[in-house]
Amino acid sequence: MTETLHPVLPTTRSTPFDPPPELGALRAEKPISELRFPDGHHGWLVTSYDLVREVLADRRFSNRAELQHAPITVGGQVVPTQPPAKPGMFINMDAPDHTRYRKLLTGQFTVRRMNQLLPRVEQIVAEHLAGMRALGSPVDLVPNFALPVPSLVICELLGVPYEERERFQRDTGKMLSLDVPFDEIMGALERVERFVADLARRKRDQPGDDMLSGLVHSGELTDEEVANMGLLLLVAGHETTANMLGLGTLVLLRHPEQLAALRADPSLVDNTVEELLRYASIIQFGTGRVALEDVEVGGKLVEAGSTVILSIPAANRDPDRFERPDEFDIHRSASGHLGFGHGVHQCLGQQLARIEMRVGFNALFREFPDLRLAVPVEEIPMRTDMGIYGVHSLPVAFS
Repeated sequence: MTETLHPVLPTTRSTPFDPPPELGALRAEKPISELRFPDGHHGWLVTSYDLVREVLADRRFSNRAELQHAPITVGGQVVPTQPPAKPGMFINMDAPDHTRYRKLLTGQFTVRRMNQLLPRVEQIVAEHLAGMRALGSPVDLVPNFALPVPSLVICELLGVPYEERERFQRDTGKMLSLDVPFDEIMGALERVERFVADLARRKRDQPGDDMLSGLVHSGELTDEEVANMGLLLLVAGHETTANMLGLGTLVLLRHPEQLAALRADPSLVDNTVEELLRYASIIQFGTGRVALEDVEVGGKLVEAGSTVILSIPAANRDPDRFERPDEFDIHRSASGHLGFGHGVHQCLGQQLARIEMRVGFNALFREFPDLRLAVPVEEIPMRTDMGIYGVHSLPVAFS
């Protein structure tokens, strides 16, 4: 009998915006294919939109950290199996624990609540664009706009002193690096955990009008649970949106006809944001789930205990779901994209991210009508070495 070939996860891009071409070939030929993991585990890779969505919605698949195998190495090392999630770290939990923790936060992230933040988001964006103008051309968009805008918003929402951001931003970046040895990543995680835990203790003694204070004084959570929930929100709240702002700006600058349409009609910003989330998926290696029992997916038997990697970039480029999927077109309806995931683990802060991007992109291109790249696109350092894709820096020029 011929041994079944288990390919490794494709990670090499041929262009800054397109996922590895092998993913498209697999999607067309084997939308669910066997995958070899660095630790020797034999699992699965899912690349079609329908199957990715199906698995994300299926409660027979778990998101528990201690069950999963990592599809890539980190710092040249095989990632060891992780211990069970700490109390409050609900992203790596299943029901009923995940349900309980998430329910405590759902009311904080409603569309109405996020819209109430709109004036403050507009103010923060305006202040940072003024800061860019004061620095003069050229300027790096990432540290002066893309990173600080969502960082300041999530800090204010959680009640994290923004002047203490140096204590966590360097470490949260290290936590997402693929080049740093794994023990250094765990050290960075521990430092951020201590930072948020200390903050939670301060909120118990001196509460404020912020989300962490509300959780601390809800009477339903321990300080450890609050700290871990705060850690999740802090990391997700600035790393993801920051990279969408940076990468999205690059996409628009490289598609001048689409940018011209947005400038001519700012009401297209909603479509633009959704299309950017589809076209430039930043969860570049996908997300994992583990079968809790034998499950048939796409005609294949996924055995209990098997890790399944769901390729969000491949699913968002599926021609069976999106017409001309490899084209960036802000006039299309990209609704249903999987940029925020799907199912019970769908991104809790997606409405906040949308507001930050809508305000950010419209204001950026209104304030700088001749914004352009200050270096050739080939010289822009892309985040191929990070778990979340984007640009490390984006030098731009303006008059």
